[in-house]
Amino acid sequence: MHFTLADLVTDITQNAVEAGSDEVVLEVSETDKEFRFLVKDNGKGMTEEELKRAIDPFVTDGIKHPNRKVGLGLPFLIQTAEQSGGGWDIKSEKGKGTTVTAWFDTGNVDMPPIGDIPGMFRTILMFNTNAEIILRRKKIDNEEYEISRSELGEAIGGFEEVGSLVLLGEYLSSLENE
Repeated sequence: MHFTLADLVTDITQNAVEAGSDEVVLEVSETDKEFRFLVKDNGKGMTEEELKRAIDPFVTDGIKHPNRKVGLGLPFLIQTAEQSGGGWDIKSEKGKGTTVTAWFDTGNVDMPPIGDIPGMFRTILMFNTNAEIILRRKKIDNEEYEISRSELGEAIGGFEEVGSLVLLGEYLSSLENE
């Protein structure tokens, strides 16, 4: 299971990137009562039958992780959302992409900690992909920001150099702490 919601969001976003997407949008919003995220991709998508298998923890396609007998990303999301007084929704269309939405009651005793949002964004931006990643954030105080992987990569000189990654971390932290 994931220790924080940030870990869970990272996992779901990685699935979107690995679905052959050209673009992945991650929206993360918070109020004093709710934490919500949406991951939308334009990847391969799933049929209704494939979606049913994807939310079954005892089924995996055996391709992404050949030695695994179970697939737990979406089942963990569903379990965590439901046990913390929230909910979830998944829409997918074969050949067009998938949208995963989940929300969590921040007042619920069973809600995991949110975790490190700037660290989560940095990890997602560092994924080994050519896909455009767009991050949208709405904070508790209604402050909002949006960043894209291509613009940030151009501004900091890519995502391979340690100095660039330090700068990226500082920038993302500054956005969260404004």
